[in-house]
Amino acid sequence: MNLRRWQSESISRAFGLYCSGFRHFMCLATPGAGKTVMASVLAKRLFDAGMIDMVLCFSPAIVVAEDFRRELEDSTGRSLSGRIGAGGCSLTYQAMSSLDTSFWEILDSYRVFVIFDEIHHCAADQEGKSNSWGETIHRNIRGRALYSLALTGTPWRSDNIPIVLADYCKESGKVHCDYRYGLAEAIYDSVCREPRIIAVDNSKICVTDGPDSHCYSSFSELLSDSDCSYQDLLDNETLITEILRRAADRLERLRSKSPNAGGLIVATSVSHARKIAHLLRRELNVTAEIATYVDNNPLATIRNFRNSSNKWIISVGMISEGTNLPRLKVCCYLTRVKTELYFRQVLGRILRATEESGEKGYLFMPAEPTLVEYAQRVSEDIPESNILTFSSICSGSQRSYVSNPSHYDLDGTGCDNRSEVEISINSDDELVGSLTTSDSLATLAQSYEASINISGSFAQKLVEISNSDFGSRATLSPELLPHPLG
Repeated sequence: MNLRRWQSESISRAFGLYCSGFRHFMCLATPGAGKTVMASVLAKRLFDAGMIDMVLCFSPAIVVAEDFRRELEDSTGRSLSGRIGAGGCSLTYQAMSSLDTSFWEILDSYRVFVIFDEIHHCAADQEGKSNSWGETIHRNIRGRALYSLALTGTPWRSDNIPIVLADYCKESGKVHCDYRYGLAEAIYDSVCREPRIIAVDNSKICVTDGPDSHCYSSFSELLSDSDCSYQDLLDNETLITEILRRAADRLERLRSKSPNAGGLIVATSVSHARKIAHLLRRELNVTAEIATYVDNNPLATIRNFRNSSNKWIISVGMISEGTNLPRLKVCCYLTRVKTELYFRQVLGRILRATEESGEKGYLFMPAEPTLVEYAQRVSEDIPESNILTFSSICSGSQRSYVSNPSHYDLDGTGCDNRSEVEISINSDDELVGSLTTSDSLATLAQSYEASINISGSFAQKLVEISNSDFGSRATLSPELLPHPLG
C-alpha cells in the first residue's frame, strides 16, 4: 500500500513509542486526511511484530464503524467480525454501554490494541466529570488495553469536560498530541482540497409585524436587533432557494470536468430536509436522496449514493464526521447546529482529495455571525495574512415578499403565528475596498453580485484558502458567479 507521507511518519512514531514502553498515542490529523488507513496499517504492523493478539475499534457512527472494519480487514488480512477466532471487532461508542463485564475481561487475558476514532466525543477526568462514553472508557479500558490509539481531527469539545485519555498542556490548556497534521500541510501535500466557504447575505430585509415595519442591512443585524431567530432564516424559502441555486451552479461547473462530483445538504430536521428536497425539485428540477436518523435504512442510502453519480444527498444527523464520500465537493450548511466542532466536521466531508490536481471544496452557508467567525478561523489555520476584499455589482431594484415563521415546534416545522418578511435591494448600494478580517462582520452585507430570476439580490463573501507559494497564505475575497452560467 502506498501511504501518504504523514501516515508513514505517524505510524513510525507510534510504533516506536509503543516499543519504548508507551501505551497510548494521540494523533491529530485534519478531517479527510486518511486517519482510518493510518490506524489500520499501524494495527497490521503491530500484528506482524507479534505485539498484539487482537484489535478493538470504536467509532461515533455505524457507517464509520463499518468503513473502519473493512479497512482493518483489508490491511491486516484478519476478520473483524467479533466472532470466535476473529482478530477483533469494530463497534460504535453507543454499543459500549451494552457490553457486560465479561467482554472487558479480554483486555486482561489478551494483548489488545484499542482504536478510538474521533475521541473528542468521549469526555472524562479523574474528578468524575464525564459523559457516558468517556466514563465507559475511563472505567473499563484505561490502563487495561496494552496499546491504544486516539484519533481526532477536531481536538476540542463544546463543553468544558476534558477529552478522555488526553493530556492537556498546563500553559495553553490545549490537548497534547503525539503527532499533528494540519489543514495547511494537507492542502500543500494535495491530501485535502482547498476549502472555499461562501457566506450568503442580503442587504435589505424588512420585517413587518402588524402595523410595525423594520428594515435590516444584513442577517447579522436582523438576528441581533429583531425577534427573528436563526431557525426563521433556515426555514425561509427565498434564502434556501438562493443558497441551493448557487451551490447547484457550482456543482454543475465541477461536474463538467468531474461527472461524478456530488453535493451534500445538511438540514436541521427531517421536515426541513423534505422541504429542501421539494425546493430542489420545484425550483431547480433536481432530485436528491435523503438520509436521516428516522429512515429504515439510511446506511443503504449513503452506500448507494457513494457508488452512484447522483448529484445531491440531504442529511440529518447521518453524514458529518468520518463518513467516506470522496466525490462530495459541494455542501450547503443549513443546519441549526452552530458549534465549531460540527461546522469543521461537516466541512471535512468535502475536503477529501481524489486523484485530480488543484481540487477545491465549496461550502455555502447563511452569513450568520457565528458561522462566519468559524469560517475565518478555518482561514487562520493557514498562516500569514488574511485579507478581505469587497467588490460590488448591483442588479437593480428587486423585491419579493415571503412568509416567515416566528415560532417553531420541536421538529422545526412552522406554527400559525407568522411575520411577513420583505427582501429587497437598492441599485445604488455599492462599495469597493479592502478590510482586514476583523472588520468583516460589520460590512459583509455591502458586497453584492448580479442575480437573475431570483427573489431579491444576495451578497456573498468567499473565504478562500490558497496554497499558492506555500508559504501558506489565506485570502478572503469575493467571487462573482454570473447567473445563468456562461
